[in-house]
Amino acid sequence: MMARFLMLLSVILLSAYLTEQVHFLQPEYIKKLNKEISTWEAGENFPPDTPIEYLKGLLGSHGVEAAAKGPFKTKDYNYNSLHHIPESFDARKKWKRCKTIGVIRDQGNCGSCWAFGTSGAFSDRLCIATDGEFDELLSVEELTFCCHSCGNGCHGGYPIMAWDYFSTNGLVTGGGYDSQQGCLPYYVPPYLDDDVPEERNHRCVEKCYGNTTIDFKEDHRYTSDAYYLTPDSIQEEVLVYGPVEASFKVYNDFFNYKSGVYVKSANATYLGGHAVKLIGWGVENETPYWLLVNSWNENWGDQGTFKIRRGTNECGIDKSMTAGVPVID
Repeated sequence: MMARFLMLLSVILLSAYLTEQVHFLQPEYIKKLNKEISTWEAGENFPPDTPIEYLKGLLGSHGVEAAAKGPFKTKDYNYNSLHHIPESFDARKKWKRCKTIGVIRDQGNCGSCWAFGTSGAFSDRLCIATDGEFDELLSVEELTFCCHSCGNGCHGGYPIMAWDYFSTNGLVTGGGYDSQQGCLPYYVPPYLDDDVPEERNHRCVEKCYGNTTIDFKEDHRYTSDAYYLTPDSIQEEVLVYGPVEASFKVYNDFFNYKSGVYVKSANATYLGGHAVKLIGWGVENETPYWLLVNSWNENWGDQGTFKIRRGTNECGIDKSMTAGVPVID
């Protein structure tokens, strides 16, 4: 009797674990999801046994809730140079000399998406402003672990505070994990298996350990300001200055995005806030979309990128974008 009870209990606990922990990564869920959605296609991006703690840990942006507080960019006379807004736009094609725009990165087991989205947009904007003379990645490592006013490193942060950090403290160069590119390369390894613990916040290093010939103090680049964008100014902002950071609410179905224009499915569950880089827009099968670069490596989504419905504030994205203008010497 006791043996049957224990066996039944283990089955119940296992069922509860799968339901609560990873049910939305299972093939059955993905198959059912594809029958419900019409504008996008779902598929496997993560192993079905990926821990829920890891997935939630990727979502480190507090930018959606904070957007209502501003400050918002009200007007920019440089917008006057634009004669029309194209129906489709891809910053990678517009500014081909700026290779950083299309780089897909990997934040590892760390909620530093807020740092990837902002530093990535800053890198691109600096390249665009210098007509390709500067074409390097700026340091996610420095931003994540040295900007204490931004939030809590791997445990999340505020994108608008990152732009504030750029305007007051600046940011050095820094490539990907295990590279010698730039002053402070990213020091968080890619997530490879379930045994990798969540990354602990690093000590803030104020000396170049990548390319050691670079002077840490002199390597800092700055912005002149930091602001949120209103929905009606996003396209003009991107056309004039380049990519922007975009935060949005993530629901469990999003982890399975493969292609098409993402629209939250009816029964999806909210898991947290995420930050990415917006590089363009367009229309697919009559559905307007934003084009974005994620930081979950090239194996996720559409080779690391995704599209989300534009113009309806899908998951809060249209009202949660930040940027700043680079300072050029």
